Amino acid sequence: MTDSSSPTPPPVVKPSGTPPVSPKSPEAANPPPPAAATGKPRNLADVLREFAEYQQKMRDELGKVIIGQSETIEQLLAAIFTRGHCLLEGVPGLAKTLMVSTLADILDVSFKRVQFTPDLMPSDITGTQVLEESESGRRSFRFVEGPIFTNILLADEINRTPPKTQAALLEAMQERQVSVGRETHTLPDPFFTIATQNPVEQEGTYPLPEAQLDRFMFNIKIDYPSADEEERILTATTRGESPTVNKVLSGRAILTCQKLVASIAAGPLVIRYASRLVRATRPSDASAPEYVRELVDWGAGPRAGQNLIAGAKAIAAMHGRFNVEPGDIHRVALPVLRHRIATNFQAQAEGMDTDAIVKRLLQDVEIPEPAKMANK
Repeated sequence: MTDSSSPTPPPVVKPSGTPPVSPKSPEAANPPPPAAATGKPRNLADVLREFAEYQQKMRDELGKVIIGQSETIEQLLAAIFTRGHCLLEGVPGLAKTLMVSTLADILDVSFKRVQFTPDLMPSDITGTQVLEESESGRRSFRFVEGPIFTNILLADEINRTPPKTQAALLEAMQERQVSVGRETHTLPDPFFTIATQNPVEQEGTYPLPEAQLDRFMFNIKIDYPSADEEERILTATTRGESPTVNKVLSGRAILTCQKLVASIAAGPLVIRYASRLVRATRPSDASAPEYVRELVDWGAGPRAGQNLIAGAKAIAAMHGRFNVEPGDIHRVALPVLRHRIATNFQAQAEGMDTDAIVKRLLQDVEIPEPAKMANK
């Protein structure tokens, strides 16, 4: 958590809790310009440029530990800047946990990890009421907060715990609060849940229900590294050295970044394109292609469209642009839609998974044209 006594930093100003930099270091030679050093009011272009520079700095800090996975890092940052939650899928050994913990290291926020196991209870996550007795002999209950009261919660191997415990995260992910007994406790702000799961193992696991999957903004699938990346990984991890990362943003600065991203303009054409894309995933919709009617049981809901626009705004802001382009929708379409489409047995027989359907929709759903061009 950030220090409440420090002044509110702009989106790109380093927090006061950042460790001091050696005078001989590159950062000391080229320090970031203070927001109010020139005394001139900053326009949106300056703010976006600084925001783009600092998100690149976050990538550089992550790159000290994580080799490759540029798309995954981009999607994680986009989720953070839009108050979204992420579900990471990948076989063991692809640095899912390391990626999340390193992300927490470069942010000046609190971080807790919960290893989900079959015997984990909901109170182990949310907290519980403890009976206390005062010196006068009076007894009362006191709420002891669980690990969910943090800024970044890593729910490691979330599919290893029963649905009863998985459901303990539902209220926290949607309303950002926890109800225990008759009391409701507000979670810290910002709050992000980043869950991981191994898609290979099926025995002894509990698949997340569709209602909970829909709470995740992104479902990010982590693939194997390339040959060059794997050689770099082996070189870097077998030297016995532990790289250190610097903190880039405070919790309060993250909240300011979220407001900045929300102010990015999404024009009517982009809104219409996102709506067309989401509606095309529903087999009952008139605009759905024939292959969707044959291979899909149900498609994405309105929350998918909201996440498409929010994610596209983050991509645009991270590239220093004022408005959203259709290409930004394309960059986030797969992680937003892949876990919100349910395929049937025919799709499995034909080897068509949700990724293949989304990629085909991105090719088939036309981008709306401006009104003037459409009338010609």
